[in-house]
Amino acid sequence: MPFIHRRPAWAIDEKLATPEAVFLNRRTILAGMGIAAASAGLLPRKVLAESDPTADLYPAKPNDAYRLDRSLTPEEINANYNNFYEYGTYKEIAQEAQQLKTRPWQIEIGGMVAKPMTLEFDELVRKFPLETRLYRHRCVEAWSMTIPWSGFPLKSLVEAVEPQSSAKFVRFETFLDPDMAPGQNNFLYPWPYVEGLTIAEAMNELPLLVTGAYDKPLAKQFGAPIRLAVPWKYGFKSIKSIRKISFVAERPVGLWEAIQPSEYGFWANVNPQVPHPRWSQAQERVLHTGEIVPTLLFNGYGEQVAHLYKGMDPATLYM
Repeated sequence: MPFIHRRPAWAIDEKLATPEAVFLNRRTILAGMGIAAASAGLLPRKVLAESDPTADLYPAKPNDAYRLDRSLTPEEINANYNNFYEYGTYKEIAQEAQQLKTRPWQIEIGGMVAKPMTLEFDELVRKFPLETRLYRHRCVEAWSMTIPWSGFPLKSLVEAVEPQSSAKFVRFETFLDPDMAPGQNNFLYPWPYVEGLTIAEAMNELPLLVTGAYDKPLAKQFGAPIRLAVPWKYGFKSIKSIRKISFVAERPVGLWEAIQPSEYGFWANVNPQVPHPRWSQAQERVLHTGEIVPTLLFNGYGEQVAHLYKGMDPATLYM
């Protein structure tokens, strides 16, 4: 029987993608301007090579299975529009986020697993081959970006630690250091930031443990040195600056769910038909173009993930 390759619904023909030379040339021009990069706390590749011990891993090989139907959000826009409540409740926190100290950075991976491990980030990032994927990023606030993330599949890490059958969820936890992150002095939030996925979600092809973006190690305001990207869910599920990954039997309660469970639920799957209690999710604003476009079910990744929720109550799945 011949092998039939079906292109994902969110993919486009290769001829329609922005040529790499054009994209890289535009980045070179912007870098030469200097102002935008400096204001975002971004460093040129040459400087990164001298200051970041993982800089030699980038650019990571593109995975052409993950393409987009939109142009990429320019780095200078993405780098200056971030949610990172550890450093402020506003979007322009790039400079404040430079307080984040990413070395040393130890990551503990354990719980209900056969092979727990505790590794320095610089060791972990070299255990798995890195790749670059172009992903949509849809915020629950109804804005969106498209980002060239680099990293390795979460699935690879799950397989490496061999979860026990009693482990039903993966719990992610970020750092806790109010001296380094002034926002963590705000007693209204149950720090540290926590999020979670089911084992089935974590074993899907899409979740990516992100270590870089725009062909460089991850900028601090993006959640350096390692964060999660779960493209079919609202952005608050994609936890930043991960310190601990635990395999557990009980469903984790995320920071936003703990604060307001009527507005931020565990599942947080993108659905245009289920509004946030305070605003519609039917449309989204694309940051770098200003366009208002229809929101796609599962953010356009339904072909890959809809089967994970077969037979479940649809009303519980989205917020």
